[in-house]
Parts: sequence; structure tokens; C-alpha cells
Amino acid sequence: MIVLFTDYGIADPYVGQLHGVLAREAPGVAVVDLLHTVPAFDARAGAYLLAALAPSFAAGSVFVCVVDPGVGGTREALMVQADERWYVGPDNGLFEIIARRCRVVEVRAIRWRPPALSESFHGRDLFAPVAARLARGVEVAADPATLAPVGRDWPDDLPEIIYIDHFGNCFTGLRAGALTPGSHLQVGDRALPRARVFAEVPVGSAFWYENSLGLVEVAINRGHAARQLGLKPGDGVTVV
Repeated sequence: MIVLFTDYGIADPYVGQLHGVLAREAPGVAVVDLLHTVPAFDARAGAYLLAALAPSFAAGSVFVCVVDPGVGGTREALMVQADERWYVGPDNGLFEIIARRCRVVEVRAIRWRPPALSESFHGRDLFAPVAARLARGVEVAADPATLAPVGRDWPDDLPEIIYIDHFGNCFTGLRAGALTPGSHLQVGDRALPRARVFAEVPVGSAFWYENSLGLVEVAINRGHAARQLGLKPGDGVTVV
């Protein structure tokens, strides 16, 4: 299985081009569109999202991870094997949290290059073909490497909004298991209580809960939390 995780959005041709390459290079291999709305250019938010989302996929899965504002620059192109899954993408902190939380991690700098490589679209020309080869069990030329220092000072749990879904619910980079049940979450000038599910609070009430990924999520029952609370990715939250 090949899993796509990018900030490409769904209104442009980029995701379709990835699919085209994968259909050509790995015919018959299942391709899953996990997320294409990682906050644009935000490798840090992507790192916490990836670490929350990836563990539910089977061993042997290959992730194409592209949040790459430095494409064409000096950053390395990596293939990272972590707890029996492969992650292919740029060395810009995107793999920092997944590597930190996995038991067995091997990092390699990709040396294989395609006959034609765009300066600005490594997702299509480099990362997708490498993922296809890994999914097919084909060896990819690579050297042992270590992750760049980018991200080493990031906390294990990030007290910020990292993603907003189409309902307006706001994911944070905090794992809910680290909070006590009676904790409130300070969001702007409001201290939000914890609830188990939406139905436990009145319609229109704001709260936080442990979402299906195990993350702290800010929500409003039948409301749009991001709009009504004025939240956006990067906004901080505080555990009270």
C-alpha cells in the first residue's frame, strides 16, 4: 500500500499527477489519499499529524510525504524506515516526530535519480517513483543518513492548533493521554472544559475532547469552532 500525505490541496493537478506516476511505476498497488490539506508549507504541523495518523496503517505501508517549501534547495531527500513502514520525503523536520516515537528507525539519503527531475516537483519526479520501488520491493540507491537538526527542539507534544477539518474542529499537537480528565484548555480568553463526545454538551457549546487519533481537539457541538473562536493553524493553546 502507498499512502499519500501532502499539502497539495485537492483543487490543483498535483495529486492527480502523483497518482499517474504511481499507476505507471507500481501498477496494482493500492494507493490511499490520506491527507492533502496539511497546512501549507508547515512541516512542523505535518510532523505531528503524520505521527498521529500513520500508526493505524499496516506494516509494509509506504508513505509519500510532501510538505516541501525548500524543494530545489539544499535539503536532502530521504527514505525513512520506522517500525516496519517506509516514509519518503524531504529532510525538513517532517519525519522528526514519527522517528522520535518509533522503536526502530533507519534513515537513508536517496541517491537514485530519475532520467528527468523537475527542480520544483520532487513529489512527482522523485518521491513517488521511490515509493513505487519500495512498494514493489525494488532496491533504491541510498546512503545512511541522520535527520537534519530541524525539529530537534520541537516538544514531544505541541500546544498549538495543527489542523482544522471541514467541520471547523481544531486538532492540536497534544496527545490527550498526557492531560488529566479535569483539565481545561485555555483558548484565547476562554477556558474550555473536557467532554467525552459532542452529545455530552449543549448545542453551541465549546469544549475539548480526545479525538479518534488520540489528540486534543477543540470543537463546538454543531458549530464551527475555528470560525466562532477565531482559531487558525499555529495558534497556541494552554492546559489549565
